[in-house]
Amino acid sequence: MAYVSVEADERLEEGPEGLGFKSFLGSNAGGGQPTPRNLDRGYMTDAPSRKSPAGFWSVEFYQPYFDVDTITVLQRCYTTLLPWSSSYLSTFSGGLDLYGTFWVPTTLILALFMSSSLAASVSSYLSAPGSEYDYDFALLGLATTIVYAYAFGLPIGLWLVLRYLGVGEWGIVDALGVWGYGLFVWIPVSILCVIPNWIVRWVLVGIAFGLSGYFLVANVYPILASADAKATRLLIILVAALHAALALTFKIIFFSYYVVADTGPGTDPTP
Repeated sequence: MAYVSVEADERLEEGPEGLGFKSFLGSNAGGGQPTPRNLDRGYMTDAPSRKSPAGFWSVEFYQPYFDVDTITVLQRCYTTLLPWSSSYLSTFSGGLDLYGTFWVPTTLILALFMSSSLAASVSSYLSAPGSEYDYDFALLGLATTIVYAYAFGLPIGLWLVLRYLGVGEWGIVDALGVWGYGLFVWIPVSILCVIPNWIVRWVLVGIAFGLSGYFLVANVYPILASADAKATRLLIILVAALHAALALTFKIIFFSYYVVADTGPGTDPTP
């Protein structure tokens, strides 16, 4: 075995003109994971998107308003029933979504039709045992027209009026969200109104009217009060009147059924 002495080559020394170790892994070579380049695959992006803003009629424009999980939607629905809660208004201050705004009224339409049809069939059977009951599917179309006109037509109309008056602090999504989630209380009430007792039904309708009405006033009146014209606040009277008309319409059209055999003194004068 022999040992050979090797002199160091001056070209290997570090220096501005010498050789040195260089990293080809990017700026993260000193530690951590290298940034993946998956722009073409769509998994993640490591650079700002250069796509042009989505148009009003494109799906991408509405996608952020449906980016919500089930827990958030259920929490917002539950919060509308608790006006004494500390998070009664803060839950909706972070921006509303269109997912619950659409599905709450749609679920209410199905609940109104199914509960009213079930209650009417039970009342028909108790009034005349053995008789056949024909379901009135026209109620489904009527419920769709009433609920969608109230949940979408009314807030859009109010938003247009406020825009015309110069009140621009309220977005159309916020208006739709308030009216959409405000209808949630009518879903359990419509199911409970199957109970064949006119007093109980009137009490339930009154509770739903009070909870949903207070929710609307608590969210709409601060917007109206922010307008320069004080007369704008009077629009809250119109909102309350239309809300009362909705409650009365629900009671007369969908919750008016009774057992004929029980008709007499003390029964519902307007079943």
